[in-house]
Amino acid sequence: MMIQFGGDFVVQKKPDEVYEFLVDPERFCPLLPDYQSMKKQSGKEFSVVMRVGISHIRGNATVRMTLAEEKPATHALYDGKGDVPGGNVNIRAGFDLEPEGLGTKVLWKGEAQIAGRLPSIAGGMLEPLAKKNVQKLIDALQAALS
Repeated sequence: MMIQFGGDFVVQKKPDEVYEFLVDPERFCPLLPDYQSMKKQSGKEFSVVMRVGISHIRGNATVRMTLAEEKPATHALYDGKGDVPGGNVNIRAGFDLEPEGLGTKVLWKGEAQIAGRLPSIAGGMLEPLAKKNVQKLIDALQAALS
């Protein structure tokens, strides 16, 4: 199952400040819904653990993330692979930054490919839940950057 998401928002911080926040997993990972922990492996790699659950499948998801593309103050892209209860996930999430008045416009997009029993058990509930959690993250990012 493929889930795509994206959007944009404006904050009153300069692009370099926004970029530094978004490429620092110690700052943004705690904003993830149901965040449990984060561990850095190297300068561009980290793993994050989150609680997940839908229907009777519940547990921790561990996702190994890599900052795959970076262009300071304008662009970054993360690639991730992980194990979720009842399956596995491949994630691609990125952002582009544009100056907007005295602030920054953040254009974000991503996709998650979920395989295993989870999509078949969760059915039509999985995509709305994933999009709801992505929106919670975006709302938390906006608040943290304001």
